[in-house]
Amino acid sequence: MAVRLLGLRSHSAVELGRKLERRGFDDDTVSSVLARLAERRYLDDSEFARELVSRRSRGRGGAAIAAELATKGVARAVAQAAVAAIDPEVEIEAAAAFARGWLPRAEPGSMRSLLEIAGPRLARRGYGPAVVREACRRALSG
Repeated sequence: MAVRLLGLRSHSAVELGRKLERRGFDDDTVSSVLARLAERRYLDDSEFARELVSRRSRGRGGAAIAAELATKGVARAVAQAAVAAIDPEVEIEAAAAFARGWLPRAEPGSMRSLLEIAGPRLARRGYGPAVVREACRRALSG
């Protein structure tokens, strides 16, 4: 069952353990299976975190990605290391692309207006204040 779940997509150890427990496997069996999978390198939280960051960084900021990793049971240090690998330029460009979608609702050429409209939405996507400001500046400049 564990290998089948991993064949569908990668999982964190905690996430896979929860799924196995929900399917009725006892704690000892789950622990044994997780240990065996980790030993054989089928289960690696660091690799899982890197993959998730790679996928999510095109539309989410580091804070949102770190929160998602935490809900999946990835250790804080592992999540922080994976999120730290996000290229700041890629993060700003992704945020700017999102902000451009809100330009029609903002007053033409108004940074303040765009920040009021797109800023909270970008913040909810996990982008920090400096990234939000730079993204809105870039969205306005073209």
